[in-house]
Amino acid sequence: MQVRLARPGDAEAVRAIYNAEVGGMTTFDLVPRSLRDQLAWLDDHAGAHPAVVAEEGGAVVGFGSLGPYRSRPAYATTVEDSVYVHGDHRGQGVGRGLLGELVRLATMHGFHSVIGRVVGHNQASVSLHRSCGFALIGVEKEVGRKLGRWLDVAVMQRLLA
Repeated sequence: MQVRLARPGDAEAVRAIYNAEVGGMTTFDLVPRSLRDQLAWLDDHAGAHPAVVAEEGGAVVGFGSLGPYRSRPAYATTVEDSVYVHGDHRGQGVGRGLLGELVRLATMHGFHSVIGRVVGHNQASVSLHRSCGFALIGVEKEVGRKLGRWLDVAVMQRLLA
């Protein structure tokens, strides 16, 4: 498996992985992304807030990104991570490879803190974050509603410097 910066040519594969989760409970989005939306998203994830993909045998099997944590200037030293793995490739180290690379890139870009906000019932993602040095710092109770259910968000954090 190779983890590298995402390119526009990855948009369709990234979109397929993401849209597979829109109908479930691991993202709070309710509407699948169009190819145009995905290309714009990739364009927004460059520089200090990059997107990365995991490739195996020439196919994209997962992706992740860093994004601003909040818009106010004092939050500029903190980023939020996001990681998605194709359903057929979970439990094979893809998520750990992606999150490890995101932490490396966040450190390289001089960020101080990385926050992961995980749907509370997603124990695989909580475990992934813990395995990469993140600690559970809180739970936001019933902050989302999807498919007739209230959703909690587990907040995970890793200090970098």
